[in-house]
Order: sequence, then structure tokens, then C-alpha cells
Amino acid sequence: MSIAEKQLPEVNQQKLEIRSTPRDEMNLFPLDTFVYEYPGREIEIDFEIPEFTAICPFSDFPDFATLKLKYMPNERCIELKSLKLYINSFRAVKIFHEHVINVILEDFVRACDPLEVSIEGDFNIRGNIKTIVRAHYRKPR
Repeated sequence: MSIAEKQLPEVNQQKLEIRSTPRDEMNLFPLDTFVYEYPGREIEIDFEIPEFTAICPFSDFPDFATLKLKYMPNERCIELKSLKLYINSFRAVKIFHEHVINVILEDFVRACDPLEVSIEGDFNIRGNIKTIVRAHYRKPR
């Protein structure tokens, strides 16, 4: 039997209590937009967010990261103050690194319908492990 054919082990073998915040209870600040006046002209917009914080669902300790977000607007751009308030609203959310990057990607795409967006979460070292999570979206053409 090959390695790929073996059944996966049980989830949460350590029997730790996981208390992630349900999506509908996150109370995230809404992302606002404005009209991009040059549709059809492809530009890249980069954001670096060096003070991202969320809560670890296992330990209840804060997780810190630098987020890098790059996008190509379609017809709308993200308004910066709303992005700041949206990102800061994760400070009270219990969420895994892998999940928070996907939540941000989904909310960003829903808010401004970009042609393309990439997000990277570069999380601080925790327990001798460095985590970097990347996600990408490209609008079907």
C-alpha cells in the first residue's frame, strides 16, 4: 500500500479545545470601495499591513503577521480607511492562519471584484515554527 492510499489520521489527535469564531459572529468592518476611473488600464496596487493581529483558536494568545496584498482593479478600488478598520477588526477573532487569509481573500473579491488579487500572511514565529500562507484569485475572462 502506497503512502497516498493510507487513510488520514483522526483530526485533533491532541484533543485540544478549538474555539474558532464562527463566520457570522466575526463582526468585521465592511470593506468600502470607490470607482476606478481607468477601467481597462491594468495597474497593480500593493498594500503592506505590518500590524495584523488575530487570536489563536487553541491558545487564545494573539497571532501577529505582516499581510501583503496585491491587486489589479477592475471597476472599483478598495478605500484605505475601510481596509484598515476591516483588518483591525480581526483583533477579536479566533481564527487559524490558513483560514484568515481565505476569509480576507473572499471578502476582498466580494467587495471590489478585482481582475486579480494575491494575499500573503507572514506570521510571526510561534513555537519555533514560521508560517507563511498565500492565496490568489484571478477573475475568469
